[in-house]
Amino acid sequence: MGEKSWNHRTVSSGPLRLMAVHAHPDDEASKGAATVARYVAEGVEVLIVTCTGGERGSILNPAMDRPDIVANLAGVRHAEMDKAIEILGAHHAWLGFVDSGFPEGDPPPPLPEGCFGLEPLELATEPLVRMVRSFRPHVMTTYDEQGGYPHPDHVMCHNVSVEAFEAAVDPERYPGTGEPWQVLKLYYHLTFHKARFIALDEAMKAAGLESPYAERLRDWIDRPEHLVPTTKVPCGDYFEVRDKALIAHATQVDPTSFWFACPLDVQRAAWPTEDYVLARSHVETTTPEDDLFAGVREMAVK
Repeated sequence: MGEKSWNHRTVSSGPLRLMAVHAHPDDEASKGAATVARYVAEGVEVLIVTCTGGERGSILNPAMDRPDIVANLAGVRHAEMDKAIEILGAHHAWLGFVDSGFPEGDPPPPLPEGCFGLEPLELATEPLVRMVRSFRPHVMTTYDEQGGYPHPDHVMCHNVSVEAFEAAVDPERYPGTGEPWQVLKLYYHLTFHKARFIALDEAMKAAGLESPYAERLRDWIDRPEHLVPTTKVPCGDYFEVRDKALIAHATQVDPTSFWFACPLDVQRAAWPTEDYVLARSHVETTTPEDDLFAGVREMAVK
């Protein structure tokens, strides 16, 4: 996996520890990457867990839509992940499940046999509980109940993350996966939300630039399930690292696309944070927060 790949022998028991659980390679770069880079720079141990290999993903960068890439997409996406992890400076582990793909059609087709989205919850969670009990994170991040968007692997990622968060402390659950460990906080990513898009749209127009957000805002439908951030982590100094990690996923990210339309100086001025929703906490904390480790730093970390 590269020099920063994780195993239980390489992780010190001393620093603060963050585990970010994602569905596919590239999700770690589009959701929370600047946060990860900031915490790594501050000495936090960060383990990124990727649930699937992205084998059924589409090639979204026209420059990479070539027969040799299509024939070895799984291997290419693993190599892209290695590059992104090296850029972020984090540790990495694969959970080992197979991409479900995104079913499209009316009605949508059934999910393919053996994919992550169809795995029994306990079977899919067992390797994550094992990682939690070995890495011993103080904080975990994942997706909300809708998966951030309704991809079956994102929804399953939410399910296994919440199950692992709740089960890892219970010695009666998942026997044989290590000593129990209490994760102190669980967060949901809130990368794409209306307030952020409005701020970036207004900032680009004020700078005399064509905004890529206008169409998205025009079509935005407010829904009751839309979440509001409780925690905004300042990480604008690490937006370049985030973008480099994104570009490392060359099959998934076109460097001329929407992702990079807003100049970094405009982003830093308009919205210099990555945002989260505090979903579970076993420590005292007050929202709004500006740190995923708020309430944790004050404890005697072991």
